Amino acid sequence: MQIVQQVLFVIAAAVAIWMFSRKAKQIWRNIRLGRDADYSDNKGQRWKNVLLLAFGQKKMFKKPLVALMHFVIYAGFIIINIEVLEIFLDGVLGTHRIFREPLGGVYTALINSFEFLAVGVIIVCAAFLVRRNIIKLKRFIHRDLDGWPRSDANYILITEIVLMTLFLTMNAADPTVNFFFSQWLHPLFEGMSAGTLVAIERTAWWLHILGIFAFLNYLPYSKHLHILLAFPNAYYARLQPQGKMKNMPEVQKEVLYAMQPELATSDAAPPARFGAKDIFDLTWRNLLDAYSCTECGRCSEACPATKTGKLLSPRSIVMKTRDRMEDVGANINKNGKFEDDGKTLLHDYIEVEQLRACTACQACVEACPVAIHPLEIILDLRRSLVMEESNAPAEWNAMFSNIENNFAPWKFSPEERDKWAEEMNAQS
Repeated sequence: MQIVQQVLFVIAAAVAIWMFSRKAKQIWRNIRLGRDADYSDNKGQRWKNVLLLAFGQKKMFKKPLVALMHFVIYAGFIIINIEVLEIFLDGVLGTHRIFREPLGGVYTALINSFEFLAVGVIIVCAAFLVRRNIIKLKRFIHRDLDGWPRSDANYILITEIVLMTLFLTMNAADPTVNFFFSQWLHPLFEGMSAGTLVAIERTAWWLHILGIFAFLNYLPYSKHLHILLAFPNAYYARLQPQGKMKNMPEVQKEVLYAMQPELATSDAAPPARFGAKDIFDLTWRNLLDAYSCTECGRCSEACPATKTGKLLSPRSIVMKTRDRMEDVGANINKNGKFEDDGKTLLHDYIEVEQLRACTACQACVEACPVAIHPLEIILDLRRSLVMEESNAPAEWNAMFSNIENNFAPWKFSPEERDKWAEEMNAQS
C-alpha cells in the first residue's frame, strides 16, 4: 500500500511540475515577443530594488496596516513552503515527518512558527475577503475588475484559507506530534480510533499537497503570478528619473538637422515605427510589467484622470496589454507562429480616449508596489497614434504646428518673444 502511495505521489508531482513548466515557457516566450532592450546597467541599484521592493515590499508600507497584513500572507507563502519540502520528501521516500528526528526540538519550534503564520494567513485572508466583498473598497469594485479578475482574487484568498486549514488539521490529527495551535483542535478528535486519526491525517496531507500542486498551476493564469515575477520585475525596473521620457534618437536627429542642415548625412535610416501599435513594438520589459501586475489598483487610485471619471485607468492599460499577450500566445500555440489576426493593442484593446486622458504626471508609477511603469506603455501607444496615424485633437495639432514653425507651443514668431519685456520697459 505504501509503495502505491509513493508512485501516485511521484506521478502527481511530475504532472504538476511538467504542466507548470510548459506554461512558464509560454509566458517567457510571450515576454520575449517585445523589442530587445538592455537593462544590464547599475547592478548594485537593481539588486537593491529587489531587496527593498520585492523582498521588503517598501512601497506597500505607505499604508502600514495593509502592508503588515500583506506581509503576513507573503511571509506565510514563503516560509510555510519550507514545510512543503518535508512533505515532498515524505511523499517520494514513503517516510513520515522525515526531519523530526534529525532536528529534534528545532523541528518543533519550526512547525510552531509555521502554525503561527498559518493562523495569521487565515485571519488576514478573511479580512481581505471582507474588504473586497463586504466593505467593497472603491478600487476593488472598479470596472477594470469586472468578470474574471474579481473572481480570481476571491479564489486565491479562499484557497489560501483552505490550504492553511488543512495544514493545521494534518498536525492536529497526527497523534505523534503536539504543536502550539493545532493542539487546540484536539477536542475535535477525542474518542476516535487510531485508524480514524490516521485516515484524517492522511486525507489532510494529500489534500494539502495536491492543493499546492493545483495552486502552482493556477498561478500562471492568475494575477498572483506576481508572487514570482515581482522579483525580476524589481530587478529590471526603470532607473531613470521618473520625469525623464524616452526619446527617439532618429527624431532628435531630424530636429537637429532641421536647425543645423550642415550636420545632416545621407545615410540616416528612418525608424521602422514611431511608438508602439502592438505588443511587438513594446520592449520585453514592458511585457514583463504586464505579467507582474498585482491588479491592486493603487495606480488607478492615484491617477487624477481616473479620479475625475475619465476612461483612463493605468491598471486597465497594463491588464489589457497582458490580455493581448495571452491572445497572441494562443495564436502562436495554434498556428506554430503568429498569424495576423487583424487586431492590435492600440484600438482593439486600448481605446484612444484612454491615452489622451493621461497627463503623464507619474502618479501611477510612484504608486505601484512592484515597480511597474504604465506610463511607458501609454506614451509609446500615444506616439504611434500621433506620429503614425496623425490622430490627435485639433488643439494638439495646433501646438505641434507652432513647435515646428515657431520652436515653441505658442503662436508667436521667435523674433517677437521679447516684446513683452519691451512693453514693460516702456511702461516703467
